[in-house]
Amino acid sequence: MKRAPAVTDLAPPAHPRYIRHMTWTLPNVLTVLRLLAAPCVALAFLFAARPWADYAALILFIVAAATDWIDGYLARAWKQETKFGAMLDPIADKAMVLIALMVVVALFGLDLWVLIPATLIAFREVFVSGLREYMGSTVGHIRVSNLAKWKTTIQMTAIVILLSSGIFEHYLIVWTFGMGEAMAADVLAGREQDVLGLRWVHAGMIWSWYGGVLLLWLAAILTLVTGWDYFRKSLPHLREDP
Repeated sequence: MKRAPAVTDLAPPAHPRYIRHMTWTLPNVLTVLRLLAAPCVALAFLFAARPWADYAALILFIVAAATDWIDGYLARAWKQETKFGAMLDPIADKAMVLIALMVVVALFGLDLWVLIPATLIAFREVFVSGLREYMGSTVGHIRVSNLAKWKTTIQMTAIVILLSSGIFEHYLIVWTFGMGEAMAADVLAGREQDVLGLRWVHAGMIWSWYGGVLLLWLAAILTLVTGWDYFRKSLPHLREDP
């Protein structure tokens, strides 16, 4: 009488490649941590008061942005590129950038100089993500340009600078509280002694604001250019079959 197959007979062979692809590599762990850090940039303002929330958000974003380069470098250097990492990496990048942009827009009170480029960036990311999802497996045939990599770098740099501008602004408001507008103006103009260091805090706020906004607009322009380039390259794959 023929015996029924055991559970172990039905299991797939323990192929070394199968086991290797199921392990948690360091690049994949870094990518997951970057994805988990993205909402924490916003949640920092829920669980901590300013300026500690600003510091926490800034440090989280800088560390997460650094892992974006590190995990890709390690995956290529150690030959640990996996489908899981390739899938999760762009998701983590977009989540990190979009949530941080939301925080920056909120910190500056819906300022149009920040809101407009942030909206353009969010629109492009949603559009391209939807396009990639629709195209499915054919999306691998579209080559990402170097300009898109520069776009991501400039986006992250702009966000770091704008988050630091919020810290400068907070200290300027706190240190001038109760001082009076005339007294604060005299200190900033150098007519009164600057005991607290208001001048360098004010300069830091001004330069980080203009620098961050300029880079954010540059990132928005590159975002639209690279988004159009991606759409143009995808057109041959979107045509109806004759």
